[in-house]
Amino acid sequence: MAESDQRLYFLLQRAAHRLRTDADRRCLEAAGVTTAQLGALFALRDRPGITQQELARTLGSGESAITSLVARLTKAGLVTKDTHPAQYRAVVLRLTSAGEESLAAARPEIDRFNTEARALLGEEGFDGAVEALRRLALWEP
Repeated sequence: MAESDQRLYFLLQRAAHRLRTDADRRCLEAAGVTTAQLGALFALRDRPGITQQELARTLGSGESAITSLVARLTKAGLVTKDTHPAQYRAVVLRLTSAGEESLAAARPEIDRFNTEARALLGEEGFDGAVEALRRLALWEP
């Protein structure tokens, strides 16, 4: 096994931690939300009225983690929960206008990050990294 093979996992973990820490700081300053909360807001914008279970699948998270995430977003006034019209125990989730405003406030930081990453990696490197990470995120070993 090549030395680079052994380091890939470590480097992915280190990069993910560093990027998440920086992105959380930026998003909290700009929009008052973490990247995990921002991911949920984007998912709700793209699929208004989804259930918590569907949100958990979309984000690749456990339902207990989503329950607490949704509780924080609801308490912050960014999301509403309503009774599902057909499923007794399910609730549907929707963005509030404050949730939409948080997404808009985070947009400049997302754009800034992408600009900085393109400058670091070059256009081909950026596109290659996006494709490689997409494939890794969908990989089922």
